[in-house]
Amino acid sequence: MDTPATMRALQQTSLDGPQDMRLLTDAPVPVPGRGEVLIRVAAAGVNFADISKAHGTFLDGPRPPYLAGFEAAGEVVAVGEAAVGPQPGARVVGVGNGAFAEYMLVSAASAMPLPAGWTEQEALGLVVNWPTALAALKPLGGLTAGQTVLVQAAAGATGQAAVTLAKHYGATVIATASPGKHETVLALGADHVLDSLGGDLATEVLRLTEGAGADVVLESAGGATFEAGLAAAKRVTGRVVVYGVAGGEAPITNWELVYKHQVHVIGFNIGVVIQAAPQIFGEVMGELSALVDAGVVAPGRPTTYDLADGPKALAELETRATVGKLALLP
Repeated sequence: MDTPATMRALQQTSLDGPQDMRLLTDAPVPVPGRGEVLIRVAAAGVNFADISKAHGTFLDGPRPPYLAGFEAAGEVVAVGEAAVGPQPGARVVGVGNGAFAEYMLVSAASAMPLPAGWTEQEALGLVVNWPTALAALKPLGGLTAGQTVLVQAAAGATGQAAVTLAKHYGATVIATASPGKHETVLALGADHVLDSLGGDLATEVLRLTEGAGADVVLESAGGATFEAGLAAAKRVTGRVVVYGVAGGEAPITNWELVYKHQVHVIGFNIGVVIQAAPQIFGEVMGELSALVDAGVVAPGRPTTYDLADGPKALAELETRATVGKLALLP
């Protein structure tokens, strides 16, 4: 089938939020350049980074107007010069610019073949949420069997992946989620689920750990929960891995690190790991592939929306009204 000249796509028109995203019906279909492949998008993943970009808070993010989204799965329909890897007809999942569209460019080297028997919807998260959770827990968080992990925002896509992986690696998992999402998190194997909307989180974690605190804290919520995560970490050896700012910025001073929170604070951005520490990222993806083969990482079941309903999906994600992975279907 010939590739059309134009396509449907969602364009972000301002930095005032995803409500200013509009559906184009005549966006030009991109042409793969050197080392790139063009995929026909079957499903696009929705992530908090999309919200950050729409508000202009994503560092070095795109300037409007731009085609939104960055994670998608689909079929390769064209390849650029010197593109080594997937060929036309291959089904892949990857990241690029403009995923909320019918077609998207992906680096051939980073395009991941879909696991055997998986659909495109089921593969969303394999190049964003699962690697983020795995890298935060293992190479950065230094998790070992028998330790305790606190997973903030455990009902989200990355949070669910973190709970699953932490249990696989032999950890005791304390998770946080809003009350209506507790059953979902418990079903993943979490040992304890605390209310993310109320209560003294640090006090509860210290109670559950007999005063010791969590060995690893995965912190993506930001805002007031960042302070709670610092207070919940084990003194001296506890690691707080910060990989998201969904609830806003939260400062910490050198005075607090010396006198109040004697913990390891580890900043983490999966894109920076890919660029600055490709060996670590390669090891993470190799381990993730083995976990897929072993059935530890199972096919996802995202909540789906039509492409035109992208602003609605992003608004619901922003207000914490969703559970798990969200996907747009072109």
